[in-house]
Amino acid sequence: MARWLPRSTDLARFCQKLNRVKTLEDDMMETSFNRCLSTVDLTLLGIGGMVGSGLYVLTGTVAKEIAGPAVIVSFIIAGFASLLAALCYAEFGARVPKTGSAYMFTYVSVGEIWAFLIGWNVLLEYMIGGAAVARAWSGYLDSIFNHKIKNFTETHVGTWQVPFLAHYPDFLAAGILLVATAFISFGAKVSSWLNHVFSAISMGVILFILIMGFILAQPKNWSAPEGGFAPFGLSGIMAGTATCFYAFVGFDVIAASSEEARNPQRAVPRAIAFSLGLATGAYILVSMVLTLMVPWYTLDPDSALADAFYRRGYSWAGFLVAAGSICAMNTVLLSNLFSLPRIVYAMAEDGLFFQVFSRVHPRTQVPVIGIVVFGVLMALLALVFDLEALVQFLSIGTLLAYTFVAASIIVLRFQQQKVDVPAQPAARQPAPEPSEGPAVGELKEYESFSDKLQLVDRDKSKEQREPGQLKAAFEPYLEFLSDFYPGEVVTMAVVTMMVSAICLCSILVFGNTHLHLPTWSYSLLLVLFSLGFLLSLLLIWAHEQQRSTQTFQV
Repeated sequence: MARWLPRSTDLARFCQKLNRVKTLEDDMMETSFNRCLSTVDLTLLGIGGMVGSGLYVLTGTVAKEIAGPAVIVSFIIAGFASLLAALCYAEFGARVPKTGSAYMFTYVSVGEIWAFLIGWNVLLEYMIGGAAVARAWSGYLDSIFNHKIKNFTETHVGTWQVPFLAHYPDFLAAGILLVATAFISFGAKVSSWLNHVFSAISMGVILFILIMGFILAQPKNWSAPEGGFAPFGLSGIMAGTATCFYAFVGFDVIAASSEEARNPQRAVPRAIAFSLGLATGAYILVSMVLTLMVPWYTLDPDSALADAFYRRGYSWAGFLVAAGSICAMNTVLLSNLFSLPRIVYAMAEDGLFFQVFSRVHPRTQVPVIGIVVFGVLMALLALVFDLEALVQFLSIGTLLAYTFVAASIIVLRFQQQKVDVPAQPAARQPAPEPSEGPAVGELKEYESFSDKLQLVDRDKSKEQREPGQLKAAFEPYLEFLSDFYPGEVVTMAVVTMMVSAICLCSILVFGNTHLHLPTWSYSLLLVLFSLGFLLSLLLIWAHEQQRSTQTFQV
């Protein structure tokens, strides 16, 4: 029996394989994809991924049920939180201009097993999210025609009463996904052009909503008789922020497209900043207009904007809003179908997925097999399944991906840089002439004070520490940490910081309610996890990090 048990050396080798990181090639601009996307293309892709059905549905839902007119503040805080996550993606996208988004960033810095988990996490997020948007798109279009499509399907095809399956097969949602899949497979330039068209229509409709909305605005809707600006208080604003945060999910399509950008070092950070700024501005201004047009408590959560215009006597404006909503959902579908096959391609290239998905079509220069297979799978999901329950889990996946990307930034900053010093041929090195000064081993007499200063600076530069090593000021106090490999202590400190933060938040939220902790244990746990968090921050700060690079840094 004992001979079948794995040896300790085998287990150690297996663990090393799980945690090995991806080694990048020297020329990261070399690719089988077509580098044809400009900063404008990437910006519009990001806007298309963020400004979707959320603008037309989420604003009304949060305003009526969670935050009131203070939904504006919720979007400001959520936009700032998203900016912090987006800047981490921007640094990685500029530094590692390869497709794969969160999967690639995790593989480069943290390790293979974590990259595998994050990769599948992102794949499921895109698949379920895309199918859910397709069902929302078909429902919105169906409502314009008084649910005739739904009634026809139920009458001639039938209905299902099975758990986890939709009430009826949604052929319209599956059809739009198959059409979008066909367009995406023609190449990045065609996808970008199609996204431009839908984004332009969507932004035109948003501009119309803002102009008309401010003309029809009534400041009394924010007054005390109507409930005031923040009827649900600070807790309502923060609860609204948690919901509004997911309106900004979608900027990672820019990072996933960095291998097709002409100049990713400049284009990716700029596109992320521009798209997030424009999306945040659109959400804030539309929320402001919506709550000024009609009292917040009278909003219709399902179609707040169209209903607001209808109740102010402009029913024709509802058709424009509906058209804008459908175009916005189209851009989200394109964004999902654009990113998903590229992450599959990156995983297949690394051997973590079937190799057939790493093939790039020679003419269109896109992974056509991945696009078609996953487009069909997404269409089947939208056709058959009830996605309401699964969509609720997307938030967990999104937060996990953001957390790993942010942690990967810290880990990578404290890793030693690979510096290739080209060896010069001996024949090209000129022999030193005796008259030019002392040889390398000789002493030189330093006569002036400036000469002595130069000598001190030169000695200091020799003693300058590598990234991941302890700073000189902390070495006398933390000498026992010098035995660790450079960057190893920082990695452990990042893990400790993440665990401490999760535990601290859990105690603060659930300690008195669900867990029913006594006061002494509640206070003790708060102190312990706060200390763990602060000590991990101190340990990270006590180590040298990489000096400024030529690419964008947070």
